[in-house]
This record gives sequence, structure tokens and C-alpha cells, in this order.
Amino acid sequence: MAGATPKLIKELREKSGAGMLDCKNALNECDGNIEEAMKFLREAGLAKAAKKSGNVAAEGLITILINEDNTKASMTEVNSQTDFVAKNDQFIALTNQITTHVQDNNLNDAEALANSSIEGQEFTTFLNEKIAVIGENLVARKVITVEGTVVNGYVHMGKVGVILAAKCDDAAKEKTADLLKKVAMHAASMKPSVISYTDLDAEFIESENKAIIADIEKENEELVRLGKPLKNIPQFVSKQQLTDDAVEAARNEMREELIAQGKPEKIIDNIVAGKISRWIEDNSQLDRTHALLSQTYVMDDSMTVEEAIKAVDASIEIVEYVRFELGEGIEKKEEDFAAEVAAQMGN
Repeated sequence: MAGATPKLIKELREKSGAGMLDCKNALNECDGNIEEAMKFLREAGLAKAAKKSGNVAAEGLITILINEDNTKASMTEVNSQTDFVAKNDQFIALTNQITTHVQDNNLNDAEALANSSIEGQEFTTFLNEKIAVIGENLVARKVITVEGTVVNGYVHMGKVGVILAAKCDDAAKEKTADLLKKVAMHAASMKPSVISYTDLDAEFIESENKAIIADIEKENEELVRLGKPLKNIPQFVSKQQLTDDAVEAARNEMREELIAQGKPEKIIDNIVAGKISRWIEDNSQLDRTHALLSQTYVMDDSMTVEEAIKAVDASIEIVEYVRFELGEGIEKKEEDFAAEVAAQMGN
């Protein structure tokens, strides 16, 4: 049988997705037999994929799929080595295929994905074949599927993805779905780590309390040198620390100061009410950084996220929050450009 012909090369390329030269070589090796050439490409591709698997994949795409009735959302982070490949139509199609597979099979982590089957083969084999075609190491690094009364999400330019799930009254489902999309956009930008301040770890709060006080004290040293007003040093950094006793102690101290200043008794309670509100704000700055509900809402900075939710419907309660950021936690090996070119030429 004849080897590679233009017609056979075209047919093999359409079936395999491999490059023209690879298809030509495979057909010549297999005397023009398409099925044998497909097998040849697959085996050669897996060998190449194994070689590439050690390469750091820190670029890529985050993809979200939400079902029609907003009760289920799946999100994946699939990494590539370069941003160039991440913008490739083949890679984009692959990430969408993987995310659909994740949702169809209710997969919740990368291990479950790796152990699943897709297109009649093991997922790892499937991905290695894609590595061979695309030409870079690919890693399906993060996977999540979230279900709830109402679920929605947002992806920012394939780099940051957020999924939120909420409980609400049946009559509020439609407006809840719209709200969750907006709050997901907020979370993509503001990077909260938990839903509520009550979810913050006690040891983390204690550690940050010390660090924040130390930072303000150091800043105040510079303000003294410049002759500028000093910043208030908070006692606490989270509402978690503001026990009834702590708030009452602050309120009594404020009352005593006002009495010492000679303020009329009849207006002291009103003044204290304003002061204690400001004191709580000053002593909960960690919540505004890390707790979604305590953050100033980016869509309307006159209210917090919690207040924005209540303004839409009092029955809405956010119960799950997941945020992926592309490449977060991956250590990317740095090489100078000349060394990289030299290494490529040596292969």
C-alpha cells in the first residue's frame, strides 16, 4: 500500500488533530493504513506527553458551567505552560469539554476527575493524548461541583472564577440568581477567604491582630516624625473578638470620658451610641478584608455585601462560596530567555 498521500494526510489530520508532518510520518511508517497510523500517533504522542509532564503548567483557563435552572455549577482550572496555548481554540474547547464532563458526573476534586472515564477511556490517557496534540503539558488541577437552592457564578477573563450557592424563599429564586452573579463578581475582585467573620479561624485572628497593631504602631512612629495626627490603634480586629463584656467595657470607658469632659447627662447615651458604632468598625477591620458579608459592596459602596443581600430579599442566605485563581500556589521555575532557547535547541 502507498504511504502518505495528500488525501490520506488530510483524513488523518481531521481524525487525530495532529500536525501535518506528524501525520505524514505516521502514514509512511504504516504504509498508508489510517487505523495503524492513528495507533502510531497515539503511542508516539503518549511518549511525548510523558516527557512533557514534568514541565510546569501555570497558565491556562478557569471555566464555569451552570445548569439551566441555576441549581448546579461546576468549575475547573485546567493549566497549560503558556498563555499562548491558553488562548488556542483547541484548548478552550478542551476546558469546556472537561467542565461538562465534571458536571455530568458530579465530580468534586482532581482525583475523582483523574479516576473517571471520558470518551470510553481513562481520563489520564485522554489528557495525555491532548498533550501530544497541543504540544504542552496540561494539568486539570482544580475541580468542584456545587449544588443548592440557587447557584450562580462568574469568571473574569478565564483567570478568576467564583461560585456561590444560596438558600432563599421559592418566590425569590430568580432575583437571588441575579444577585449571586453580582456578588460573585464582587468576590472575584475583592478576594474574601470566607463567607462570614464567624468562619475565620481563631488562631488566624490572633496572629493578624498582633500583626496589624504592630504595623499601625510602626506607621505612627513615622507620623510622629512628620508631625501628623496618629492613627487609632485597635484592641481587636474581628467581631468574633467583640464579646458582650468587651463591648460593654468600651461603652463604659466612653461614658466616663464624656462625663469627665462635662457633657450633659441627657446627651451622653446618644453620643456613646455613635462612638460605639465607630469603635466596632475600627475593631473589625480583618472582617472587611477576609469575610465576604462584611466587605464594602463594590456595586454600591454605601453598604456591605450583607446589607446588599438583605435589600434584595431577607430570605437569601449564602451557604457556599468557592473561588479559584489561575496558577495560585504553583511555583513557576524561572529561566533566562537565552538558557531556555539553548535548552530547546538541544532537544
